Amino acid sequence: MKIQQKLTLKKYSYIIIDDDAESILKTKTVAASFPELTFLASAVNYQDGLHLVLEHQPSIVFLEIDPKDTISNLSLSFINELYRFFSLIPRIIITTTKKELAFEAIQYSVFDYLLKPVQSIDLLKLVLKLKKNVLENNSVEIRSEAASAILPVVQMPQIVEKPLIICIKSYGDYRYINSLDICYFQADNNSTDIYLNSGEMITAFKTLKHFEGILSYPFVRIHNSYIINRNYISRIHNGSSVCYIKNSPKKIPFSKTYKSNVDRIIADFSIGNYLEV
Repeated sequence: MKIQQKLTLKKYSYIIIDDDAESILKTKTVAASFPELTFLASAVNYQDGLHLVLEHQPSIVFLEIDPKDTISNLSLSFINELYRFFSLIPRIIITTTKKELAFEAIQYSVFDYLLKPVQSIDLLKLVLKLKKNVLENNSVEIRSEAASAILPVVQMPQIVEKPLIICIKSYGDYRYINSLDICYFQADNNSTDIYLNSGEMITAFKTLKHFEGILSYPFVRIHNSYIINRNYISRIHNGSSVCYIKNSPKKIPFSKTYKSNVDRIIADFSIGNYLEV
């Protein structure tokens, strides 16, 4: 049996998401000198950027995570959102002015981290890394193809993802909370009150900002004082700027700063088995 490896010039489409129009232009201008890179579109905020990625499904996303204007809502949480729609997300290239965010970005398995303004040498290194990645993947595919020709197919056991368990520690007391049971988080100075679907409230001595950084969807920040579990929302009233919690009289306010997050929740409800009357 002979297996042939086909190598062709690989092109990578890309989208730039950055709230600084000048930075977008500079990155696009430098990238234009590389025939391997094909520009698709750009966006200046979280919501528009998400729509572009869903529409175009690019190979690469250049993402700013420390925006000039916080209303753009750009951060590493954008990566978590992509996993809701793709089993394999685009390669994320972080572009920012600060070195100190690199460690946190690495925890999100980003493909590269570039300091702005992006330089030609940076993109040259990026293109070489992309090509190396393609060659390695091709080699793996060839080995897999050869092995499948001589080995029987083995059915691997299905891995079921377990829900996140949050442990609240206090003076030797370990309290374990299933994240599926959490309705919302409410800031209380330097601590956070966690409200469960049972009506119980538990205090954690961490800030709301801390929880925002470690939690992903369905937990969404909608106010300076609140993170809400989208699965416990029964009603959203834009006129009053409040969300209602299932089986509870509690009404949670949302602010203009996080209105785009509420719009994402509304859009998410319309995906799937949905009827609007």
